[in-house]
Amino acid sequence: MILKKVYGYIPQLPSSDCSLLPHNHYWISSKRIVTPNGTISGAVEIKEGRIISVVAEENWHVNSSFTTVVNYGESVVMPGFIDVHAHLDDPGRSEWEGFPSGTKAAAAGGVTTLVDMPLNSAPSTVSEETLKLKVQAAEGRVYVDVGFWGGLVPENAENASSLERLLNAGVLGLKSFMVPSGINDFPMTTASHIKEALPTLARYKRPLLVHAEVLLDLDGKVELEDGVENARSYSTYLKTRPASMEEAAINQLITLSKDTRAGGSAEGAHLHIVHLSDARTSLNLIKEAKQRGDSITVETCPHYLAFAAEDIPDGDTRFKCAPPIRDAANKEKLWDALLDGDIDMLSSDHSPSVPEMKLLDEGDFLKAWGGISSLQFVLPATWTHGRKYGITFEQLASWWSENPAKLAGLTTKGAIAVGNQADIVVWEPDMEFDLDNDYPVHIKHPSISAYMGSRLSGKVLATFVRGNLVYKEGNHASQACALPILHR
Repeated sequence: MILKKVYGYIPQLPSSDCSLLPHNHYWISSKRIVTPNGTISGAVEIKEGRIISVVAEENWHVNSSFTTVVNYGESVVMPGFIDVHAHLDDPGRSEWEGFPSGTKAAAAGGVTTLVDMPLNSAPSTVSEETLKLKVQAAEGRVYVDVGFWGGLVPENAENASSLERLLNAGVLGLKSFMVPSGINDFPMTTASHIKEALPTLARYKRPLLVHAEVLLDLDGKVELEDGVENARSYSTYLKTRPASMEEAAINQLITLSKDTRAGGSAEGAHLHIVHLSDARTSLNLIKEAKQRGDSITVETCPHYLAFAAEDIPDGDTRFKCAPPIRDAANKEKLWDALLDGDIDMLSSDHSPSVPEMKLLDEGDFLKAWGGISSLQFVLPATWTHGRKYGITFEQLASWWSENPAKLAGLTTKGAIAVGNQADIVVWEPDMEFDLDNDYPVHIKHPSISAYMGSRLSGKVLATFVRGNLVYKEGNHASQACALPILHR
């Protein structure tokens, strides 16, 4: 993995423009530092962007007259969040989000690394050439580190050399849709396409992320009993994306995932199910595949853990996404699975658009563009809704840092450990705030976020990316000095 020269872009050394803390060597101290060995009271020493020591309080002796010490008291210091599923829509649709606003929102939310999806930018990232356009669009415009998934589409799935060129160019893995994506240059793949691609992915030892829904022959189209008005009911939309669509797709995938077992024809490949919504049969299929030794993981998203179908108001299309938010009983089962370790990680699936596409005035769930805009809020949303289940700081670090780092192959990220990049979030778990018009929101279109109007707890105080203090209590560094990440 490299974080160096990319397509002619040479990152500058930390400067006062890159960081709100203009020091290359300093300590962060706190009563609550989340490490791989548990939460300790102590300090983290950072030098030239790396963690060079982690010391318990009783063993820490430093002369603060000669050394910069940033003391965060009782605030939580933990590894920065890694969001492996975000759509920043750059280049080509930056009016939907874009790298500057998206990564500012990430920094304000404690996310230190994003992996950008190959759609909804224009063009989609499905070739070496389109990846180059994506990287060039990110250069000098990102406040947190950004990696890239490539797209698996029929054209490159059936052409091994094309797929190899995309992987050689540096994508961290591939993403495919088993249903129409809604983006013309990102067509869906079938199980046959995925089977064709797995041996190549096995050689490169990179994952395939899959949107696991397939179209079913439902009993005719949903009847609009009350004409257009019924399209304002969330239950109408929910009927068009039943859990059986997820179940059918995952059934197909686990016939392929057996090849990823030790000694299998695709050993070294890995399948990852994105944004699981169905906590019933679909989840059980994944659990059984894991028990058989298949190389397979699964994520869900905070919106499936925070919201329930019964509570979504008529016409409030901010809540439309695919797969959809399901009922309250399903939400409880998702929490059970996450706490039991059957769901491996969390991601935002931040998927914004321009407000006009959400049809907020019409409130038509069948016609509105789907996607939850959430990037800045994933830490407080997870914490707020997880507290009643007794979640711990260590679990947060596992779901949002350690396991995502493993999936994306980010070997020097995901933990506060010696040798790792100093990607750190500092936050106050008991501090509550209202997401209203007075709250500083950095996503491009706050009005389309389902989280607006919520009261959350867990406020981010500071975010460090490779030792640079890029965000501090409402302010960002004046220059975007984070990096595009390419696999090498």
